Amino acid sequence: MKSPKQADFVERRNAAATAKKQLLEKMQRAPKLDDPALIARRAEKASLKAANAAQRAERDRLKREAEARQKAEEDELALSTANAAKARLEAEAERATAEQAEQKAERDRRYAARKNRNR
Repeated sequence: MKSPKQADFVERRNAAATAKKQLLEKMQRAPKLDDPALIARRAEKASLKAANAAQRAERDRLKREAEARQKAEEDELALSTANAAKARLEAEAERATAEQAEQKAERDRRYAARKNRNR
């Protein structure tokens, strides 16, 4: 009589041999490196990869251009704001100077009038 352990070993050995045989058949059926379909698929993947890289480069270029344009607009806005502030300050200074001159003229007129009254 055979022991059950030996039957398990034989079954496992046979199963392993069958699996090995199936794997070998699968590998033999697999496309070879020089298979035209495989070469065509690799070429297609390479062309897609190149096209994607070109699209990515174009996207990056457009993004850099947009950022440069936006920075130029911001710089122009800052410059115009600074010019407006400068013009406002100059106008304020001119107005203050004119007001001081007007006040001085009024003061001088009053002084002259007082001098003329006292004579």
